[in-house]
Amino acid sequence: MMTPVVQTETAVLAHNFQGELIYLGDAAYDEARAIWNGMIDRRPALIARCATVADVQTAVKFARETGWPLSVRGGGHNVAGHAVNDNGIVIDLSLMNSVAVDPDGHLAYVGGGATIADVDRATQAFGLAAPMGVVSETGVAGLTLGGGFGHLRNKYGLSADNLVAANVVTADGHIVHANEQENSDLLWGLRGGGGNFGIVTQFVYKLYPLGPEIYFTGVFHHGDHAEAGLKLYREFNAIAPDEVSTLAFLGIVPDGAEPFPPEAHGERFVGFVALYAGDPAEGEAIMRPLRKLTAEPLADFSGVMPYVDAQQFFDEDYPSGELRYYWKSLNLLSLNDEAIARIVEHVYRQPSQHSTTDLWHIGGAVKRFNSDHGAFYGRHAAYLLNPEANWEDAADDEANIAWAQTLIDAMAEFSDGSRYLNFAGFQEEGDGMMTAAFGPQYARLAQLKQKYDPTNLFNRNQNIKPQS
Repeated sequence: MMTPVVQTETAVLAHNFQGELIYLGDAAYDEARAIWNGMIDRRPALIARCATVADVQTAVKFARETGWPLSVRGGGHNVAGHAVNDNGIVIDLSLMNSVAVDPDGHLAYVGGGATIADVDRATQAFGLAAPMGVVSETGVAGLTLGGGFGHLRNKYGLSADNLVAANVVTADGHIVHANEQENSDLLWGLRGGGGNFGIVTQFVYKLYPLGPEIYFTGVFHHGDHAEAGLKLYREFNAIAPDEVSTLAFLGIVPDGAEPFPPEAHGERFVGFVALYAGDPAEGEAIMRPLRKLTAEPLADFSGVMPYVDAQQFFDEDYPSGELRYYWKSLNLLSLNDEAIARIVEHVYRQPSQHSTTDLWHIGGAVKRFNSDHGAFYGRHAAYLLNPEANWEDAADDEANIAWAQTLIDAMAEFSDGSRYLNFAGFQEEGDGMMTAAFGPQYARLAQLKQKYDPTNLFNRNQNIKPQS
């Protein structure tokens, strides 16, 4: 129930707000405050579900003037739970999820509350695609602002690399348009610098011809072949064309998991997922070695399929609100035999069958962009290591978090300490992690933060402190 104090404080906001204001005690409150990670259970005083850019401006002004804690929710898929807070205001963009496509200009104009599925649905109607992530329920905002690894990265770059313009509500409530011609410094920061500089109400992405059908590899081999599998993966990536973007992952097939055959349930696996951004027949031939690691894989879901189906391949593995998630990452400078042995030594100690350890190959277009193009740091790495702790019971929190942290610690000697901030656990390492994550880019980002958010109003994110 809205208290008299809250009612008084929000009266002006309510008078000027066109969207929906949801208060503690409202029928829609619990559903509105819930986000994808089942670990996160926070209770904001107010959820401001914006319908217009003016609503965003009004809500930002309210937070600035009252000092209420402020969170920004795009798709609500952020693992660390930044999208919601206790006793503050959540600026919810979920109603602002429109996608408009310019097929001649190969551009998509995307609302700040849109998901990958929203973008794929609209762009594929014209035979076009934007480089996005690999779970279709992910919000484009957090994905892009943190970088955006996906199935098209080696051919076309990260999501952030393909951001060509944005409309941003800054901490002072103004609308700033950023592109290469105006406010280009802000565009640079938005390309991987997190949600530090304002609320992006519209993203403009470059699009590429793709689909509707592509060749997709999704194969699971027995975990007894894990070391051989990762060595094959390394050798394959060394010669694969940029049309291929690959992901290797290790784990255990959960009991009862469909559509795996019953004999695969409970077995360790090493798997490969890869998409070919080109002719499907060429893709099948080029990616065939990944499917031939063993004569009889545990399961092979590879084939020609619609691009939108490939984008949803992992969706059922990450149900919203049903599992508890803690994801860490580390940029690996190499994947030598010792690193492979160390990974395999640790991964199958996972306490939960739902967890996986992922290795993202970093090559092609990701490396062709540079630090002048955007704030994202990590192009120098060979692979991104990403242990995903996914489990069901709160009683198992400590064991699962410790498993992911232990693996990251064990791999430190193969890294410079930088990581992918969309997979940063709960950022418990603090400012030290942030400076390592951005390396030489951090000083420029701190200056940019001072320019656009000098009071650090937007601090519930992968936060960069303003340079005073």
